[in-house]
Amino acid sequence: MTTDTSTKLDPALLFIDGEFRSGTTGETVDDIDPTTEDVICTVAQATPEDVDTAVTAARRAFESGPWPALSPKERSKLLIRIAAAIDERGDELALRETLDVGKPFATTARDDVANAADLLRYYAGLVEQLDGAARPVGGDSLAYTRREPLGVVGAITPFNFPLKLTMNKVAPALAAGNTIVQKPAGTTPLSAIKLAEIMHDAGLPSGVYNVVPGPGRTVGDAIISHPGIDKIAFTGSTSVGKHLIAAGADTLKRVTVELGGKGAQIIFDDADPERAIESAFRGAFFNTGQFCMAGSRLLVQRSIYDKIVDGLVTRVENAVIGDPFDHGTELGPLAHKAQFDKVVEYVAIGKAEGAVLRTGGAAGYQGWNGRGYFHQPTIFADATPQMRISQEEIFGPVLTVIPFDTEDEAIAIANGTPYGLSAGLHSRDLHRVHRVAARLHAGIVWVNIWGVLQSNTPFGGYKASGYGRELGPEALEEYLQYKTVYLGLD
Repeated sequence: MTTDTSTKLDPALLFIDGEFRSGTTGETVDDIDPTTEDVICTVAQATPEDVDTAVTAARRAFESGPWPALSPKERSKLLIRIAAAIDERGDELALRETLDVGKPFATTARDDVANAADLLRYYAGLVEQLDGAARPVGGDSLAYTRREPLGVVGAITPFNFPLKLTMNKVAPALAAGNTIVQKPAGTTPLSAIKLAEIMHDAGLPSGVYNVVPGPGRTVGDAIISHPGIDKIAFTGSTSVGKHLIAAGADTLKRVTVELGGKGAQIIFDDADPERAIESAFRGAFFNTGQFCMAGSRLLVQRSIYDKIVDGLVTRVENAVIGDPFDHGTELGPLAHKAQFDKVVEYVAIGKAEGAVLRTGGAAGYQGWNGRGYFHQPTIFADATPQMRISQEEIFGPVLTVIPFDTEDEAIAIANGTPYGLSAGLHSRDLHRVHRVAARLHAGIVWVNIWGVLQSNTPFGGYKASGYGRELGPEALEEYLQYKTVYLGLD
């Protein structure tokens, strides 16, 4: 299967109160295929007025529509029905995700789409467990607690995993009984819009899920500041997250933010070298390096440093870069031009800082006469922990390799950034594994693997990587509030 550069999709519209519609101004933007730089379709742009309409619809659906009247069992059945619809129409979602982001179609269909359906099934299984508890209070009184939905959730999602990171929020929010107004990333909105259609066709009541594509500075800020929204669930950069937290303070919104990362992979000298090299490659270059939990810093014990770096260079130079619709492709393009330019800038920074460029470092791919936002997977060796390429999130196919001598030194380097989302280590020493994992300041730690996430395990960060958790039963709690009821029995 290869890309048809003439592929065009129907115009993408807002989805509000169960209907597709244009924005109030009629403004549209072109959605660009990062593989070919061709226009996929036009996307309607929402305005603050459209956000207000969407919030009104979501509030009505929450307070007086059929949604709050559904029993937990009925809500669970509906989530399972939506999951089945995603399975049936998965190719529609995968096509839009691949055209929008440039990620390999095989990976999108196998992982992202399947994960979206699995998340709905997982939270459907938890819905009927949302019980309260009786509490002894003494005298002629009885107290009991209720776990209730928050209300209207504003979900703001990024460009790198549009479907997956949408569902990380939508699945627990719906399971808890909330309604949603979502702003997808401006450059990759297509899977969220298609998801709205699929969920509506499966029977989700009008107003429960609304999608308002548009720029963050207008649509995003309108969601953050709207008094009718009770919670913000955000994934994106740390700088935008800080703005969101400050802007939402006036309306005292509940907030969860999953922000940036600069994950460290530590390879000790007793590691399985082949397994460590493959894991380091996947950790750094999966999704062309565009994921917040990327292992973009590789710390290698000095006694095996040359062997690991040489092996990793060979693996990178044999990686298949190109058409995301070719099933052999491992790396596609960057998702949009601004991200491509950022990677080019950081490669220049790495060279200027004195790190050794071992492979890559160049832009371009000849499959479409040099078009597309492609960049070679790049390895900088012999870096120091203080370099910008060691400290700052690049969000692209750039790996920084740093040597170390002792376990304490490795841990200090790994913890020595503002971020704390992910970390990992490679070792066959069980005592070391547990000792080091306990000392790493990260919300998730992988041992001898990288990037595994399951629906039932919580995911989130320390420090500047945000707060709150997605996935697992812990995520469900982020969309609930407790109420205590006292009964006089005399």
